[in-house]
Amino acid sequence: MTPADLSRAVLSAVRSAVDGGELAVVVPERVVVERPGPGGAGEWASNVALRLAREAGRPPREVAEVLRGRLVAAPGIAGVEVTGPGFLNVTLAGDPVGALVARIAAEGTQYGEGDALRAAAPVRLPDGTEVRALLVAEAAGRLVRAQGGIVRGGGAVPVPADPERQSEALLGADGFRWALLHAAPHDVPHGAEVLEQRAGNPLFRVRYAHARSRTLVANGAALGFVPEAGPVAGSAARVLTGLLGEQPAVLAAAARKGAPDRLARQLVTLADAFFDFHDGCDVLPRGGEKPGAAHRARLALAEAAGTVLAGGLSLLGISAPDHL
Repeated sequence: MTPADLSRAVLSAVRSAVDGGELAVVVPERVVVERPGPGGAGEWASNVALRLAREAGRPPREVAEVLRGRLVAAPGIAGVEVTGPGFLNVTLAGDPVGALVARIAAEGTQYGEGDALRAAAPVRLPDGTEVRALLVAEAAGRLVRAQGGIVRGGGAVPVPADPERQSEALLGADGFRWALLHAAPHDVPHGAEVLEQRAGNPLFRVRYAHARSRTLVANGAALGFVPEAGPVAGSAARVLTGLLGEQPAVLAAAARKGAPDRLARQLVTLADAFFDFHDGCDVLPRGGEKPGAAHRARLALAEAAGTVLAGGLSLLGISAPDHL
């Protein structure tokens, strides 16, 4: 179960409670789930009870208990606990890491794409001639289409290549795109630092994380074993898995807002989480150690991270080389 799946399950619990007369509220369009904060429990948490309490005219914890009773019976959920003033904390059934990794392996770089905007009105993107606006519109259009939406305006056609542009000639096509897409609209675009092969360069970290994941898989094959989805222990693995699970929601939000910079920054966060995971455990066996189930599961998680990074870069129109 991904965060998007869980969000729908929580929303279904709210709707069921309203239909059953237990809550008198307007069912929200969407419910946000996120990783639990201090004092939380389980894999995911939601503050929906706090949001609905005023309208329901009841204490948040009481609203949370109503929802807990309905949510705990949903498929894929092992337990639901109410913490703090009324947070719903959810523990997923089975092996959530393995299930997510297997899903990413099955869907490949299209993981996270969907139909979130299929029923929405066509998204109109701005027309213009300024290069940054054109690139943002093009990437936003690609995000909208990846969510089943229809694009009108600037994002409907690719930006023409212009090799004579001085900045593009200096940075290269990928660096030029990243420089204009990673910065938020109110920020100054990046400069020549996007060419630097060092940790301080966000584009380098994202592409190197992808390349490192591919190298790990190749080295695993050379040792005679392949990735196999399964449970992976450790806090760094939980953080990485959480970010991978959030990717569908990130893509949908970036599409709705026409904001490819949101995706770019999420890719940087994901790359950093990959390195924390990679540096904190032995993905591959050391010395004469024989590969076991734990190595195969860690390798599968690393491969999943690389797949999601490649898919995200592709939606931005940026390549993800296997070697840097």
